[in-house]
Amino acid sequence: MLTFTGRGQVATCGGVTRRDFLQVGALGALGFSLPHLMAARAAGAVKPGHDDRSCIMIFNLGAPSNMDLWDMKPDAPAEIRGPFKPVQTTIPGYQFSEILPGHARLADKISLVRSVHHGGAAVHDAGWQMMQTGRLFTGGVNTPHVGAVVSYLQGRKTDLPPFAVLPELMGRGGGNMPNGQAGGFLGKAHDPFELHADPSKPGFRVPDLLPPQEIGTVRLDRRRKIRDLVDNAVDLFESSESAAILDDNFQSAFRLMTSTQAREAFDLSQEPQQVRDRYGMTRFGQSCLLARRLIENGVRFVTINTFLTVFDEITWDIHGSKPFTSIEGMRDIVCPLYDQGYSALIEDLDQRGLLDATLVCNLAEFGRTPRVNPAGGRDHWPQCFTVGFAGGGVKGGRIVGASDPIGAVPADRPVEPPDVAATIFHSLGLNLETQLPGPAGRPFPIVDFGHREIRELF
Repeated sequence: MLTFTGRGQVATCGGVTRRDFLQVGALGALGFSLPHLMAARAAGAVKPGHDDRSCIMIFNLGAPSNMDLWDMKPDAPAEIRGPFKPVQTTIPGYQFSEILPGHARLADKISLVRSVHHGGAAVHDAGWQMMQTGRLFTGGVNTPHVGAVVSYLQGRKTDLPPFAVLPELMGRGGGNMPNGQAGGFLGKAHDPFELHADPSKPGFRVPDLLPPQEIGTVRLDRRRKIRDLVDNAVDLFESSESAAILDDNFQSAFRLMTSTQAREAFDLSQEPQQVRDRYGMTRFGQSCLLARRLIENGVRFVTINTFLTVFDEITWDIHGSKPFTSIEGMRDIVCPLYDQGYSALIEDLDQRGLLDATLVCNLAEFGRTPRVNPAGGRDHWPQCFTVGFAGGGVKGGRIVGASDPIGAVPADRPVEPPDVAATIFHSLGLNLETQLPGPAGRPFPIVDFGHREIRELF
């Protein structure tokens, strides 16, 4: 392990990692300092005029009930329609649930796709993988998150990383599969920056913006001296295959750690208290506010995990009985914090002139069963569910696709996970014919052949 306290020694037990390299416990890969952007543009992978585009992916871990929120069936039997009533919006025929009043107020900016489905297992991490990468985890091939693809093709714009996850990566899902929130076969250099902190807590600080303990009394503003120390250490292992990537990642990490822009971007104390209250002083609400600040400061892709695991906390996973969430828990706890944070984010982006260039997508691993179960909740259902989009070129107030009368299967315009991924790439200006360097060096398309963006949204 490399330290800054002397000439520096390297131990490569199993390989030197970026985390070993800086000894910052939570530091994630931050992307290369010389990205592939120019080459990608030359190859036609990135459309001209789209470099200002960005994306905020809200991943509703646990899976909301489309029947109770986005795709209500008020004329169906009670065991299908559930206990909540639809609320009419300013858009004729466009309804949201009564427990999402903020969404109803913004219906002209939000478009829904009510006919999403996938053939993966009805377990959380299978859906996490499919909806965030566009592919099922099969044959040991770990497909990169769509944000990692953006990181690879476009790189960073500022001192901040191109791809971040707030507040931290997903936890366990019960299926023992990758969660889809990594660089996959593109490599750990395109893993997301992980916040590893709760932005709603008093005294919130980002661990990776603090100097390693080994620096001791060496002042961070004396960068040249620190760089000299690191160069001496790098000389000891520069013949290693990992030397170049480690040096690039050191520069990225050090750039972030010493950047005034980065520190200010993560500093929520710069926001007026009324703005923070507008988002809600919850982990999700403050993550939404932080996502807006990161987008303003040049981060290309931010994923917000509404929750971190389906175990040991109230989530969208409304099976109806403990240890899972009841439908009353969704009404009284989950929906209020979600509705407040999401609606504040959309309004704030719009008022700041950022919404047109920022796609906000609301995804989940699957939906919930059409029929209420004996515990009063709903179970896993990948056969049909709803996702939402706003900004980034998407026309608001639209409904694409439809489910059947009981919300069990798509009745019109079926949409699959690769189509959702293609829609995100299209909004960001990426050419869907682009090939990535896949496993064993074989070309790997960013979306599977035959899948395109959901064109009705644009």
